Amino acid sequence: MARLILSLDGQVLAEYNMNKERYTVGRLPDNDIRIDNPAVSGHHSLIINILNDSFLEDLNSTNGTYVNGKLIKKHALQHGDVITVGHHQLRFVDSQSGETEPDEFEKTMVITPGSAMAAQAAQRASDVGQPRRPGADAAPAPVALMKAKLQVLSGAFAGRELELNKALTTLGRPGVQVAAITRRADGYFIVHVDGGAEGTFPLVNGVAIGQHARRLEDNDVIQLAGVKMGFFES
Repeated sequence: MARLILSLDGQVLAEYNMNKERYTVGRLPDNDIRIDNPAVSGHHSLIINILNDSFLEDLNSTNGTYVNGKLIKKHALQHGDVITVGHHQLRFVDSQSGETEPDEFEKTMVITPGSAMAAQAAQRASDVGQPRRPGADAAPAPVALMKAKLQVLSGAFAGRELELNKALTTLGRPGVQVAAITRRADGYFIVHVDGGAEGTFPLVNGVAIGQHARRLEDNDVIQLAGVKMGFFES
């Protein structure tokens, strides 16, 4: 389970287990995480938890919300991220996270968590939960999720492959177009994060995915930031 550790000047003040879907951060008493400080807006930030993913959004606060020293509007949280609200810090801790060594394609197209190129936030979608495949009942025993990968179909990296072995893989080019692929118990989903002209979304099989998460199927073709990629299950 992910958690947030609240601190001020290096001193830990509180710890919050992320066991609800929504958490608000702010100065007013009705917030889930209340920070009673003039530098914090009444309702400063919002955190949405969707299955194993957590997304942070600034609520038009006066002094802004920062992640790892960068001002953000939206951000997909990763293990170790430090959120700054006013003078306070909230450290995001996710014990289920894991890292692998990036290949050449990842260094260019995959946005590394915590870096200056880190993804801003995945699109806030209230209906991200998608229908299960026929026959996939609320099954009891854990079922191993089929492995999947992306293969670049166009551009300088044509032929490159990227294993989707993380809970959240953020792809694209900041300022151009960014999307995230999430690995869930019932499949892989792509969601628009940021970038591109207003109303411009990544394409799957030539159709814009819109504001909500779209489930990926074997052999789907994704077009993102001018690059075509094939999604393949194995």
